[in-house]
Amino acid sequence: MMETHNKHHLAGQFCDAILQIEDVQFPIHRIILSDCSRYFQALFVHQITTDKVFHITLVSPDIMQIIIEFAYTGSVTVTKDNVHDLMVAADMLNIMGIIQACSNFISEHLCLQNCIGIWQFTDIFPSSELQCKAFHYIMEHFEQVINFKEYLQLSVMELIEILGKDALNVKNERTVFDVILRWIAHNPKEREQHIAVLLSEVRLCKTSIEYIENNVMTNQLVKLNPECHEIVNHSFQIMSSLTKHKHKPLKSCLSNTPARPRLPYSIIWVSGGMKESYASCDIEVYDHLVDRWIYIRDKLKDPRADHGTVFLDGYVYFVGGSKLMENLDSMVRLDLRTHNWQEMMYMHYQRCNLSLTILNGFIYALGGFDGYVCLNTAERYCPETNQWTLIAPMIKGRRSASCATLDGKIYICGGLTRSHSSRTAECYDPETNQWTLINRMNISRSQHRVVAYNNQIYAIGGFSNVNPLKSIETYMPLTNTWSMLCPMCIPRRNFCLEVIEDQFYVVGGSNIRTKSYHAEVYDPHTDRWCSISDSKMSYDGMSSCVVSGIPNMVDFAFPRDSLPLF
Repeated sequence: MMETHNKHHLAGQFCDAILQIEDVQFPIHRIILSDCSRYFQALFVHQITTDKVFHITLVSPDIMQIIIEFAYTGSVTVTKDNVHDLMVAADMLNIMGIIQACSNFISEHLCLQNCIGIWQFTDIFPSSELQCKAFHYIMEHFEQVINFKEYLQLSVMELIEILGKDALNVKNERTVFDVILRWIAHNPKEREQHIAVLLSEVRLCKTSIEYIENNVMTNQLVKLNPECHEIVNHSFQIMSSLTKHKHKPLKSCLSNTPARPRLPYSIIWVSGGMKESYASCDIEVYDHLVDRWIYIRDKLKDPRADHGTVFLDGYVYFVGGSKLMENLDSMVRLDLRTHNWQEMMYMHYQRCNLSLTILNGFIYALGGFDGYVCLNTAERYCPETNQWTLIAPMIKGRRSASCATLDGKIYICGGLTRSHSSRTAECYDPETNQWTLINRMNISRSQHRVVAYNNQIYAIGGFSNVNPLKSIETYMPLTNTWSMLCPMCIPRRNFCLEVIEDQFYVVGGSNIRTKSYHAEVYDPHTDRWCSISDSKMSYDGMSSCVVSGIPNMVDFAFPRDSLPLF
């Protein structure tokens, strides 16, 4: 029907009105444009004209041509050159289809240079979805966004809105203070008056007394402003209380104080495992900024142990594993925005104790146990097609191994081959679809964990046929060599390991006889381990992943309003 109407329009047949834009006339069918926009419905009903010519101002002939084509075809071509004028016109004429098309186009072109301008633009022409995307982009990439001139054009209220959010992704509050000084210096005569209200948005207690004394109090604007003195003194009082009551919780709370932590950009998810004699559905999250573990309301759709977990494009995928003595080939994912579960395509093989990783947007499932043999088969999953595809088999069959990606390749190390822990390791190149053996580890390992960091592969803990391990070794691809590092505090196997902000976090596992709730963190720069808060759950066969950069991180992080002041 739409195609027929467009043919009549192009032929100028049965037109019952004319739109006059400047000196250009567009013959149209009123019923077609009325279906497209309430503006045209009202125009044709209420505007009386004897010659059926309807004059429209504030829209150029070129833009009106695009709008009319959309009314007849349902499609619109949005470009960088027309998107602004097209969205303005569509907003004025209340054409929701074009507004959505323009919003989608702008969303796809969000970048560090334009995200602030787009966020400001949505204040004039409301698009809640686009506004949220632009604001989240600013929050997520703030430390890069401030390297571009757009941020210097923010109003004081806009800057306050950004700096005041818990979700602002900054590694250090010193960055926030520096941003304020740079923003003021861009237009000092008008902006110096705002120093106090802006300083109140800096979480000063998350810096240090030395920094405040040497960098904040010495600043001329702060020195000359009594309100700033009050803010600094209040921060000192809280920092003193934090030191004095380090091991005793106070009745007061961190909420609405300069000591309030921001939301983490990344959190660790730990799921499933064998709880006594059955697989668990529990999910626990670690918030490293406040050193707290918390159970979340989401539970696994089905209980799983010895499974794999990865985070990709807003979803957490749970792959393979076992439940009730059954090895699984199934995969489910949790949409973190909606908290809804989805069943995805099954793997080609049942895989318990598998190794799982992500490379170039694909999920790779390697080896594992199908109930009979240690598998050497490998497959990858494409989220866009929801299909698993077999890739070249590994050189060795492996279960309870561990893998990581580095420089476009996958490295898998150790694991059980038959009934013995292995020292062997191999590397997969997706461009050639080939596996290559690399130099062996110094120690045989199974039920260990492997992670890539700083151009190296780290193999940590595990089991060596005799005892649980606390040793660590690192592999350098350039030299094809392994080197030993500082061991963990305690030996553990079948544990969880993740990296956040250059720190290695380890939790759970067992040393054969006892399970461990103890968690610890490793600093690769100092080659040292230290303890962190113990987890609430420690089950054999748990799986973990890092969830990063989601707009609703508040749903999963430890609640900031309930943090006690220590």
